[in-house]
Amino acid sequence: MKDRFPPGINNAFYFALCNALSFQIVLSSPMVLFAKSLGASATVLGIITGMMPLLVILQIPAANYIPRVGYKRFVFSGWGIRVLFIFGMAVVPWTGTFLNQTTQLVLILSLLFGFNLSRGISSCAWLPWITSIIPQSIRGRYLVIDTACQNASSFVAFIIAAWVLGRNPESWQFAGIFTFSALTGLWSLGFLKKIPEGSSPGEVTQSETPVPWREIAHYPPFRKLLRMNIAWSIGYGGMIAFTVAYLKSHGGFHDGQILLLSSVYFLGGLASLSFGNRMDRMGSKPILAFAGGLWLLIAIGWTLLAMGILPTSGLLVILLELFMGLGCALFNTSNLRLGMVISPVMGRSHFFAVFQVVSNLTLGLSPIVWGLLIDGLVW
Repeated sequence: MKDRFPPGINNAFYFALCNALSFQIVLSSPMVLFAKSLGASATVLGIITGMMPLLVILQIPAANYIPRVGYKRFVFSGWGIRVLFIFGMAVVPWTGTFLNQTTQLVLILSLLFGFNLSRGISSCAWLPWITSIIPQSIRGRYLVIDTACQNASSFVAFIIAAWVLGRNPESWQFAGIFTFSALTGLWSLGFLKKIPEGSSPGEVTQSETPVPWREIAHYPPFRKLLRMNIAWSIGYGGMIAFTVAYLKSHGGFHDGQILLLSSVYFLGGLASLSFGNRMDRMGSKPILAFAGGLWLLIAIGWTLLAMGILPTSGLLVILLELFMGLGCALFNTSNLRLGMVISPVMGRSHFFAVFQVVSNLTLGLSPIVWGLLIDGLVW
């Protein structure tokens, strides 16, 4: 008989659905298109893309406060604060009547910084919280269903954004989708509050013994996991943002078409749902190897397309987006499952903090370097 999910964990899936409707608007292609409408360079697009993973570094100091606050309260507070920043972003498109585009761009970057700051601090409690709730034997199944929920909801978010923005979007249309993002983010908080509390973090008491960060980073299985994540982040880092920029600048597609094409990415992610039981049965490593090989083929495909060797057709872009979604979803779920297995119970919050900070720092720096390189080549 299969292990069952704990009571109330369905709220985590509902939260994933609502949360994806929200964050995909302000952290993905719609925000990139808004920034492009304000004249953002490739470097600025790299900063927008890299800001979220870069600020995950705040998980390391924040992890010390989780035992005092508790998992749920820690996550809920951070998610609530970031919703306030989204409401601020919804106002920015309306300021075009009295602010120039450069000032609007600075304003949206500042709000994104606040959004990602609150997320970076509070997200350190999420994985330890879920790990404490879900039995090890069904974590792969949980992660695949959670990823499927996020991809299904992200697909809907992109379809809505494509319908709202259309061919040549005006300021009120961007304001509309950012408001939608804020409202769905507010909705997600209701489900977040209903997720079971889980076991007490209680990993750190009043002891003044410093956290052994060096020993954590040099734990052999964990160190191998970190190296793999660094390599992945360098290759994956700027792919999403700059494929959107490429389709906008050289592909001949308008904003609505780009969002529709990009939405296929999440259908690919949904296809990973069939790997849930296989992941628990086979382990994470075979899935990671398959995802890495698939991503290599995807990168070659985009390179041939950008070189003009392959035509920039809608069908080819759809195929690339579909396999991008599948490859990314498989890598992320198997990667997280492997991290859950490797991280010991004692010090779990700190292991996850190092795990996420190292991979996300690389993930954040990668698109900025990509942007600088692109701007340098164009110049």
